[in-house]
Amino acid sequence: MTVAVGVSGNATELFRANTAHSPSYFALRRAAGGMSSPEGASDIVDFCIPCNPYFPSPAMYEKLRHSMQDILTYYPSSTDVITNELCSLLGLNPQTVAMGNGSTELITWIDHLLVRDSLAIPIPTFGRWTDQPMETGKRVDMFLLPEAAGFALDPAAFVSFVRARGSRTAVICNPNNPDGGFLPKHAVVGLMDALADLDLVVIDESFLDFADAEAWPSVAAEAVLRPNVIVLRSLGKNFGLHGIRFGYMVANPALAGKVRRMLPKWNLNSFAEAVVFMLKDHREEYAQSLRMVARDRQEMIWQLAALPGLTVYPSQGNFVFVKLPDGVDGAVLRDRLLAEHGVLVRECGNKLGSSSRFMRLVVRPQADVQRLLTGLSTVLYGSTWYAATPEAAPAPVPEPAPQIQQLPQIQPAPQPVAVPVPQQLQLQQAQPPQPVYEQPAALPPAPPQPVYEPQRMAPPPVYEPQPMGSQPVYEPQPMGPQPVYEPQPMAAQRQMPLQPQPPQPPAPELYPAAAEVPPAFASSKPGSPRPALYWQDAS
Repeated sequence: MTVAVGVSGNATELFRANTAHSPSYFALRRAAGGMSSPEGASDIVDFCIPCNPYFPSPAMYEKLRHSMQDILTYYPSSTDVITNELCSLLGLNPQTVAMGNGSTELITWIDHLLVRDSLAIPIPTFGRWTDQPMETGKRVDMFLLPEAAGFALDPAAFVSFVRARGSRTAVICNPNNPDGGFLPKHAVVGLMDALADLDLVVIDESFLDFADAEAWPSVAAEAVLRPNVIVLRSLGKNFGLHGIRFGYMVANPALAGKVRRMLPKWNLNSFAEAVVFMLKDHREEYAQSLRMVARDRQEMIWQLAALPGLTVYPSQGNFVFVKLPDGVDGAVLRDRLLAEHGVLVRECGNKLGSSSRFMRLVVRPQADVQRLLTGLSTVLYGSTWYAATPEAAPAPVPEPAPQIQQLPQIQPAPQPVAVPVPQQLQLQQAQPPQPVYEQPAALPPAPPQPVYEPQRMAPPPVYEPQPMGSQPVYEPQPMGPQPVYEPQPMAAQRQMPLQPQPPQPPAPELYPAAAEVPPAFASSKPGSPRPALYWQDAS
């Protein structure tokens, strides 16, 4: 988002007038003095609204421009028609899907229809999950994510918290907004199973398309098999089209149908219909945009972590969560970045579980990031550590309004300062400012490289089976008649008279009858003679 700021005081006042969310693009434009840029004013680079900077493609915008008159003139198709088209692209059953006018509309209906008396949610997180239930008189049980652990969610600790509080609904955002914390798929499924007895479990996957830690991290397929699970997805955030206001939820047919029946007719507009029916021709551009955001996110994390005193947390969203150095007020820094450098950032002092020491910075291309780094180093340290080259320097801007408080400048220490960033980044101490490397105007041409040409190989000989000679055929020979065996009668046996046998003398006693085992296996005194019966066993 780029807008012109002509009156910095009016623009910064908008942040103090609205404590729930950042001011809108249109409000900033009006505060700047109209919809056209005044001569000499600087454009605002938006690090506040978490959009996809690489999608839609220019070709898609051109198609929308050509269709603008029809889009604005005619009613959209019914929600069922648009939902069926989206489901055909995503491979979902339309009976398991309900589309809304943005994820916020679906959050509202989920609260009214399915949340009874209490809801548990880790904080800091998306504000509508805490504000919406409280607006309808529900109890909101807030589970504070530990800063010492990088705001990472421990599923087991969260389940214990839900049990201890007796919450009937549980919600997690994956990745979480604003810190970008991510739970792998198996951990989310385990969490759903552990809370299977609750009235409702909601997994808000609004930023999940930007995650690259897993290939298929969504649990939408698992949600439709459970009676109490809803998966929420946002299309505006993923497609960079917040103004269209469209999102969808996935659940088992009973839950999805209950919400779908309560949604207003024609709750989706013609812009949403036009974009949904364009997506099938632009899948590759969308996939490429996600890869570019992941690349920019990693590079932006490393660049921010190099600023002394700035803590940068790991993220799987299209934004980065940072903690400012000691003594720095995020609201004052936000105002000065906007007024002096034309950079709009999201200060998180109005988020539950956070403070004005934290900012959420949206991932943007490198040209914009350099402008952010220049502004941060100038306001925080009074130096041009990341100053852009003269060709890319922004146009001069008016002096800041008197009502903007000046931040105490942080003087870099003479020695390298350790950067307090999470262990995952494995950064060493911050280095003092380095001279800007200037790329030479032209590089000498590289010498030509030999081109490899594959050599043609002779074709292998073709095997041709040889005919086999005729084999003799075996013919069985007839067998002659076999003699029949006839048993012969046995002759009568002669009975021999029994002869009396002479009496036999008694057998000599080989060993005393009192012995229970042969002496060869019984213990005896050394040197005693061995019976003759066992002499043949002697060795």
